[in-house]
Amino acid sequence: MGEARSVSQVNLYIKNMFAREYALNNISVRGEVSNCKYHSSGHIYFTIKDSSSQLSCVMFASMRQGLGFKMEEGSGVIVQGSISVYERDGKYQLYARKIIRDGGGRLYEEYEKMKKRLLEEGLFDADRKKKIPAYAKSIGVVTAPEGAVIHDICNVAARRNPYVQIYLYPARVQGEGAEDTVIEGIRYFEKTDVDTIIIGRGGGSIEDLWAFNSEKLARAVYACTKPVVSAVGHETDTTIADFVADLRAPTPSAAAELAVFPYKEAETALREAAYSLKWQVNNILKIKKLKLAQYETMLDSLSPGDMVRQRRLYAADCQDRLSLLMEQKVTAAKHQLELYIEELKGLSPLYKLKGGYSYVAKEDGSSVKSVGEISPGQELVLHMQDGQAVVNVKNVKNEVPLRR
Repeated sequence: MGEARSVSQVNLYIKNMFAREYALNNISVRGEVSNCKYHSSGHIYFTIKDSSSQLSCVMFASMRQGLGFKMEEGSGVIVQGSISVYERDGKYQLYARKIIRDGGGRLYEEYEKMKKRLLEEGLFDADRKKKIPAYAKSIGVVTAPEGAVIHDICNVAARRNPYVQIYLYPARVQGEGAEDTVIEGIRYFEKTDVDTIIIGRGGGSIEDLWAFNSEKLARAVYACTKPVVSAVGHETDTTIADFVADLRAPTPSAAAELAVFPYKEAETALREAAYSLKWQVNNILKIKKLKLAQYETMLDSLSPGDMVRQRRLYAADCQDRLSLLMEQKVTAAKHQLELYIEELKGLSPLYKLKGGYSYVAKEDGSSVKSVGEISPGQELVLHMQDGQAVVNVKNVKNEVPLRR
């Protein structure tokens, strides 16, 4: 048995072997990104893999300046760098100096140019986007019939509202001619009575999603008279169709959440709205009834009938006052009359006659006011209380009568 080496010595020896191998110090490796983690230190730790193997990779923060895109799960990349041993763990990994999209460099440039051109044409303008119906009854889905997209949409729709009808237009979502089948699906649903159209597929590389970056598809979405929801790839995937669509959903499941209204919540909201409306209507009716009663009172006070009643009351009051005044006048007049009567009694010859006096008249009926008007032998008539007496004057004396 030979001399035993320490683990550190072995790992260092292997590391030196890697360092002496020129091919490993300047190598480009193609693969699909997996387990990508952006560390707070700025380093990126990830794995690239193919159908049968995988390789651990790291890109230090100092090398990230040339990275023009964000790596996502499943992205196809070509990593340039060197392979060395990490002594502490005894594992070898690829230390990346440069990362480019695998076959996506040209496509990405084409994508950016198309995006800029369509933006300038106004295909992305927010003011021309149609509003997604809040209470859709039927939704058309343009996607692959065998993929997870349609199943996710149906599951979410069934959970949120089992009464919404989901219709599928089977389309190719990847490869040559895929955009043509998606356009056919859009135009098909445009002629039906569906409320909303969802176009979508699962995630993938830029090549996988390229059908949804088609200018022809973008213009078909823009020209569609029905609202279109784009649900392409994962949350971080963005296609031209996303920008043109009336609404972009980060995932197909999210598209179903946005397009299908929750039936239970809507039902509860309707009940609450009905209760609120009923309460408000009753409250308004109460207020209106009070106002009506006020208006009726005001109308009664201004009506001809009320005016007649008021005039009658006024006339009756005037009649009572007039009667009272007349009674007062009559009473006062009676009192005054009694005074006049008493005065007249003192002046009345008849009343004087009752006191023992008599009225002296000549034969012709004229009154005798002075003794100078009579002469001896003349007949006079004495009028007394209870009759008359004819007397003959024997003598006339000119003397002042006695006063009482």
